[in-house]
Amino acid sequence: MKNRIGYLGPKGTFTKIAVDKAFNGENKQGFTTIPECIDAVAANDVEIGVVPMENSIEGTVHLTIDYLVHQVRLPIVAEIIVPIQHHLLVNPSFSGALTEIESVHSHSQAIAQCHQFLHQYTPNASIAYETSTGKAAEVVSDSEKANAAIGNRLAAEEYGLKILKENIHDYPNNHTRFAVLAKDRSKVKVNHEIQTEKTSLLITLPSDQAGVLHQVLSAFAWRKMNLSKIESRPMKTGLGKYFFIIDVNEPFDDVLFPGVKGELEALGCQVTVLGTYPVYQMNF
Repeated sequence: MKNRIGYLGPKGTFTKIAVDKAFNGENKQGFTTIPECIDAVAANDVEIGVVPMENSIEGTVHLTIDYLVHQVRLPIVAEIIVPIQHHLLVNPSFSGALTEIESVHSHSQAIAQCHQFLHQYTPNASIAYETSTGKAAEVVSDSEKANAAIGNRLAAEEYGLKILKENIHDYPNNHTRFAVLAKDRSKVKVNHEIQTEKTSLLITLPSDQAGVLHQVLSAFAWRKMNLSKIESRPMKTGLGKYFFIIDVNEPFDDVLFPGVKGELEALGCQVTVLGTYPVYQMNF
């Protein structure tokens, strides 16, 4: 039986590109929002969920991290890295200049990644935020107004749009990390070679203890464990209360990680493993 894979849809999103690159032959189902996709995995409506986690220009997709921490705890079992190429898409009937575009539709992250282009070339356009780049392309395809969408080549093909301007993102080295979520990691078969392995930790610090973050980082440093990311997010229980997401560039083992966990818990920290997983780099 084929696995059912949920992704942030509809068709034409970058998440769909990541899913198509990583998996072949599975049943793929698009969801309108990130929480809907995560909920579908939790409810066993799909075996695998793929959602955006971080962009190299705009940083963490906070909705993904916060939902996994505060609402639905599902393990991250793989990471897919995909290059992002944003294009300005219009209805084929549009024949005007960039300055004549009345509104630009896309996901908030995509709009932020193209801020300088929009500021310089479409100064008269209003910004309309959509749930995904695919949804933005769908909206523009259904409109006869002078609207545009920020999306990828797949979205242009799926919705019959014309690429008015290619590669409008502000920085060329644009990549997005996608988290692969599953209750049973044995169901996840990615059709690429593993680039590296990583472990993501959720760490809650004890309150009102001076120097504790330095002590937390020291627990990794003296063991020569390389960290690729450390980020604070609000606990949502009051001002000044945070948890930390720490990515360690190695798989969870039976020696170093239990030692780190024990040392941090002795400081009064709470430590949760969000996932230990392989990383796959996709190329076009």
